Amino acid sequence: MRPIRLLKKVPKLDYFRFHKLCFALSIVLCLVSVVSIGVRGFNFGVDFAGGILIEARKSTPVDLADVRAKLGALDLGDVALQEFGGPTNILIRVERQTGGEAAEMAAVARIRETLGIDYRYERVEVVGPRVSGELIQDGILAVVLSLVGIMGYMAFRFGWRAGLSGVIAILHDCLTTVGLFSITGMQFDLNIIAAVVTIAGFSINDTVVIDDRIRENSRKFKTMDFRTLINLSVNQTMARTVVTNGLVLLAAIALVLFGGPVLNGFSIALLWGVIVGTYSTIYVAAPLEWYLSKRGRAQQVPAT
Repeated sequence: MRPIRLLKKVPKLDYFRFHKLCFALSIVLCLVSVVSIGVRGFNFGVDFAGGILIEARKSTPVDLADVRAKLGALDLGDVALQEFGGPTNILIRVERQTGGEAAEMAAVARIRETLGIDYRYERVEVVGPRVSGELIQDGILAVVLSLVGIMGYMAFRFGWRAGLSGVIAILHDCLTTVGLFSITGMQFDLNIIAAVVTIAGFSINDTVVIDDRIRENSRKFKTMDFRTLINLSVNQTMARTVVTNGLVLLAAIALVLFGGPVLNGFSIALLWGVIVGTYSTIYVAAPLEWYLSKRGRAQQVPAT
């Protein structure tokens, strides 16, 4: 039985043709992200900003307007409401209260008293400023350590040029992802950190496949120009990229459409990461490796 092939012939596309334009686009995206993060910051969720998170359930559909009016009368500051998984579930977010943990617990008691006995409370979380600060530090540390580990692996397996170009591409993906949340004002919480680390792993997977093919082709075509060799390697792995990334893209779209409000931020970050990660692997990492190589435009790949 013959295997099913998406592409019967290896395409002969010149991915370097528009690499300068793609570099310019990537630089603009990164600059816009940095400026937005510096000026607008993030709309931190309870995980990072601190505050109260309550998940409650009622036997009948919840009247959000009525609940919003009741909680607004308590003068607890910013109160955000949303349906959670269905019309009978509600997610309540309340900003951090002044007065420490005692004030937070008092606010929770007032909310429960106001809502009454019709509600069953599935989750009640109180995140203080110390915990939220530690979560921010731990989230940044998780991303940094993942990037260092990836760069070390790439440098050990394919050389420092491949490691550096791969990490730059991943930084591009991660920065534009968090920049998207800063620009749009979507809530930024621990789910987004998980998405960023997932995107880093997804992006480097594509880069590893292409670099492995580059190493294989460099042994087979010892006199081929390095730019031509990279183009050949990208074309040879294109069928795999389309199938693998296409399936992940479909899964991300399904999460965005049907994942519900809790996974909404994670789903959007993952969807963006699949798109920008595929782009950066081909149009950022591969050309950067060519630029970083001392062999240059006209030199040939040495025998290995």
